[in-house]
Amino acid sequence: MLSHLIALHNGQTVPAIGLGTWQSEPNTSEITCAVEHGLKVGYRHIDCALYYGNEKEIGDGLRVSGVPREEVFITSKLWGTYHKRVEECLDLTLANLRTTYLDRRICIYPIYLIHWPIPLNPNGSDPLVPILPNGNFDLDESQDIRDTWKAMEAMVKKGKVKAIGTSNFSEMMLEKILPTAEIIPAVNQLELHLYNPQLKLLDYLKSKKIVPQAYSPLGSTGAPLLTDEFATEIAKKRNLKSTSDILLGYLLKKDIVVLPKSMSPSRIESNLTGALEAYKLLTPEDVKILDGVAAGGKQKRFITPPWGIDIGFDNWPTSAT
Repeated sequence: MLSHLIALHNGQTVPAIGLGTWQSEPNTSEITCAVEHGLKVGYRHIDCALYYGNEKEIGDGLRVSGVPREEVFITSKLWGTYHKRVEECLDLTLANLRTTYLDRRICIYPIYLIHWPIPLNPNGSDPLVPILPNGNFDLDESQDIRDTWKAMEAMVKKGKVKAIGTSNFSEMMLEKILPTAEIIPAVNQLELHLYNPQLKLLDYLKSKKIVPQAYSPLGSTGAPLLTDEFATEIAKKRNLKSTSDILLGYLLKKDIVVLPKSMSPSRIESNLTGALEAYKLLTPEDVKILDGVAAGGKQKRFITPPWGIDIGFDNWPTSAT
C-alpha cells in the first residue's frame, strides 16, 4: 500500500508518509532491516540525517529492498557544525548512503534540510556536539543563517539536490531567511503531534506555500499520546484498530507529511496502513476536536534541546533558552 502524495511549491510531490530513523541505533542491522521492510510494504519516503549516525545502514536497506531507486524519496539534513561547509556535509551523507543524487540516470535525492537554525562551532570540543567548559552548547555566533541558506541554494543550482527546506524553524527564524531567499523552503520539518499542533505556525507555513513535515508524530518514547482519551474515543467511533491510527491520520488530514519511526516490522506496516485508513475516515468535526486537545490543557513539547538562545517557538521551556 502506497501513501498519497503532497505537492511542493516547486512542482515536485512527496509521499505523505515516511519512515523516521531518528534514535535508531547505528552500526547494527536493525535499521537496515527496518528500511528494507518499510520499502517492501509500501513506504517510499525515508527521513534521515547525518547527525543520526545511521545513514550507512539506511543505504544498505535501500539496496537490499529491491525497490527501484527512482521510486524512493529521501530527506536528509545539514548538521549545525557544518553551516560553513554545506556541500561537505551533503557529500558525507551521499557517501554514507553510497549513492549520488543523479545516480547517472535517476533522481533519488530530492530534499535537503537545515536540521536546526543553530550554527555550532566547527572547531569545538566535538565534531557534532561541541560543548563549552560551562556545559553550554558552543554556538558559532559568526555564522549568519542567511549565509547558510544561500549555501543551501547553491546545492540546488549545482544539481546536487532537487529541493531544499528547513527543520525546527519557527516563524521568527524563517523570517530571517525569506526576505533574501532566492528559493523558498519547500518544507519545514517540526515536532508536530496531538499535544503540540502549532496551529498558528501551520497557518503561516500555508501562507508561504511551505509544506509541514511531522517528526515524532506519536510523541517521544513514553509519551502519553497513545492513551489520550479524545484520540482513543475517536478511534473507537471510527472502528480503527489503534489510537496511533488517529494520531497519524489527524496530521495527514491537515496536509502534513508524517514520519513515524519504528523498528518493529508489524508496527512499521500498521503505521502505514492505519494512518491511511484514518485519513479516509476522519471527519472535519473529528479534526476540530483533536485541534483543541492541546489548548485544553495538554500542550507539551518533547524535543527541546537547551540551545541557550531564543529560536522563536511558542511553548518552548525557558530553561532551554
